[in-house]
Amino acid sequence: MNRPYSPAAHARHDTVSAGPPPGARRLSLGVVAHVDAGKTSLTEALLHVGGAIERTGRVDDGTTQTDTLSLERRRGITIRSAVAAFEIGGVAVNLVDTPGHPDFIAEVDRSLAVLDGAVLVLSAVEGVQAQTVVLYRALRRLGVPVVFFVNKIDRAGAAPGKVLGKMRSRLSPALVPLGDVHAAGTAAAEAVPCAWEDPAEAERLTELLAGHDEDLLTDWFAGDRPVGPRRLRTALGRLTRAGAVHPVLFGSARTGAGVPSLIGCVTELLPVAPGDARTPALAQVFKVERSPGGQRICTVRMRAGTLRVRDRLPLGGDRPSATVTAVEVFEPGDAVRRPRATAGQIARLEGLDGARIGDWIGHRPDAAATTAAAALPQPGFETRVVARDPARQPEVHQALAELADIDPLIALRGERGTARISVYGEVQQEVLADTLAAEYGIDVDFLDTGVVCVERPSGSGSAALPWARPATCTATPSR
Repeated sequence: MNRPYSPAAHARHDTVSAGPPPGARRLSLGVVAHVDAGKTSLTEALLHVGGAIERTGRVDDGTTQTDTLSLERRRGITIRSAVAAFEIGGVAVNLVDTPGHPDFIAEVDRSLAVLDGAVLVLSAVEGVQAQTVVLYRALRRLGVPVVFFVNKIDRAGAAPGKVLGKMRSRLSPALVPLGDVHAAGTAAAEAVPCAWEDPAEAERLTELLAGHDEDLLTDWFAGDRPVGPRRLRTALGRLTRAGAVHPVLFGSARTGAGVPSLIGCVTELLPVAPGDARTPALAQVFKVERSPGGQRICTVRMRAGTLRVRDRLPLGGDRPSATVTAVEVFEPGDAVRRPRATAGQIARLEGLDGARIGDWIGHRPDAAATTAAAALPQPGFETRVVARDPARQPEVHQALAELADIDPLIALRGERGTARISVYGEVQQEVLADTLAAEYGIDVDFLDTGVVCVERPSGSGSAALPWARPATCTATPSR
């Protein structure tokens, strides 16, 4: 039975490769966006410039590196988060491509928790969209540094300057554009990187950064000359990692314009220490899938220590410990089987049959420190899944139980004769129906779809004078 797992990952199991050196800086970088902003195309461009693939694939042709599911290739959208890797300038980058459609926001939510930084992609035509705002706020809540990339500068109607203004008003005023665009909206559109040595450009950058850096502000007012490029880069890196400012770059994933500048920006500003490989192993599960043979495979971010094949790891709670039977780490080109995974790497592990999405596995130093609430909305709808052939209803329940193991937010309820699940919207229902038909041979319908919870005011509210005790207005959930 075909499961949502890419067998291509096994192609290089026996390949002998040195991989990144032990002291390499490692960066787990997420690429997030509103649907159709060009997120997956940008992922392809980054992998190409980083030397991981010989040529870029196309979403419409189903030839991209990260969209591996047949449903993704057929529909031209990303459904499951995927990881790819490249190495450039001494930085080993794990690139996490996430879905853009709001119906698959749960996949994004799980990925955000393991990121060191994120590239938030916008279209130079559509600009700031609903999902852009949701993603930016979630990244801010989690403290993930953000670099913006304004894509599609070569498309008709592209207006980078207008988009930048909308970003300042709807997202954040603390934006630092690192370049300009020539011939926007034409096939000859070009992303021009900022000239750090130019006095006028240095003055502009200093003005943008000085409001967030008191030492830089003091030197700016006290000095007779513009602040030097090295000082500006240092300040920009520190402020970006702290989330005080957000660099903005322009380009086109289709033509490759601006992509080298983006790689230079993220590898210079976002890398962080991967953790101590000598401490006890600690990893965070953010994806679960099954191989064609039915083996459970957990994708984890190594937070600390070294994890080896045959290591026995505590899973937490009352669950028994589990033994790691295989380890794959992401390296340029594909996932490669290795005897170990170390701090900072993203790895696939087999043997952890009791592990679930969101679990911390290994020796946790502080359970409270490893507990994070969901940063994005929970499913808002509930629906009943009914087999068109009534005799196959128990099979529907079993199939959904397997799918809920991969996506816990489906939240399967009911006995074997009934099945109710939580969903985000119609597109997710269509994908679930396609999955049940293609992988389990069951045709289903979705009935009685409704809102999970509606909040209604329980009474009227009133204004209160500043010195008076404020009145309160409560809301009661109604199902």
